Order: sequence, then structure tokens, then C-alpha cells
Amino acid sequence: MTKVTPFLMFNDQLEAAMTFYTATFPDSEIKNIARTGEDGPITSAEFVVGGQSFMAYNGGPYFTFSQGFSLFVNCEDQAEVDNYWDRLVSAGATPMQCGWITDQFGITWQIVPKRFMQLINDNNPKRVQAVMDAMMKMIKLDVADLERAYDSAD
Repeated sequence: MTKVTPFLMFNDQLEAAMTFYTATFPDSEIKNIARTGEDGPITSAEFVVGGQSFMAYNGGPYFTFSQGFSLFVNCEDQAEVDNYWDRLVSAGATPMQCGWITDQFGITWQIVPKRFMQLINDNNPKRVQAVMDAMMKMIKLDVADLERAYDSAD
């Protein structure tokens, strides 16, 4: 286990969330689960999603997630953005502005192409602003549109 590990408190959907996340992202696995009784529901678990370790608990309706916490998915290209976006949407996620999407369990994800991060790290503030302005108008991030905004800012 790493020194710092995110700990997620689900209402009663831990098993479904863990199963979905580990099936959706590569380099994922369920490491440990604890059940209430031999065949009872999962109460807590340790799992890995995309190489990131998580601990989680079914804590009941006292806990909810907010957009103040999100998971950032660093995508290689548009195809990878499309893949994760489509998988999340088809499972019931709600798309939001700027590449953010809240899944059916209440966790918010940022599905971001690597190229976006490269473009906003440019030394030219006009180009960076043009990319940011374009991104603010998007739901799912589109690399081609971001590059057009970057190229038009000269």
C-alpha cells in the first residue's frame, strides 16, 4: 500500500462500483474484500484502478460524494478519451462541462487527453487562453478542436 490512499465511502454500492471500475480501466484489480458473514454483502475493500490504490467502505446514506473530489484520467489520445467517456456514459454517467463526468455511483472523473495538458503548458499566454476558452465550451474534450484553438491564437 502507498503512504496515502484515497478512501471512498459508498452508500451500498461498493461491490458494483469496484467491479465496474476494475473492468473499465487497465492495470486494475480487486485486492481484498470483507463481507458481513460468509455470504453477506461486501462491507469494505481494497482495490486498484488504473494503477491507483483505493480503500472503500459501504458506509450507508450518511456519506455522499461531491465534485470537490474527482479522479483525473490522463488519456494518451482522443481514442482513449472516447473509450472511457463512452464506457462511463453507457453505464449511466452524467456528462458535465470541461471533460468532467459523474458516474452512476457519484464519483466525478476528469477525462483529459495528454495533448490538452501539453497545450496549456505553452509559454504563449494567448495560445493557452485560446485553448482554455475552447475547453470551457466543451462537454467531452476534443483534441482536434483544442489544437485548432491553439493554432488560431497567433
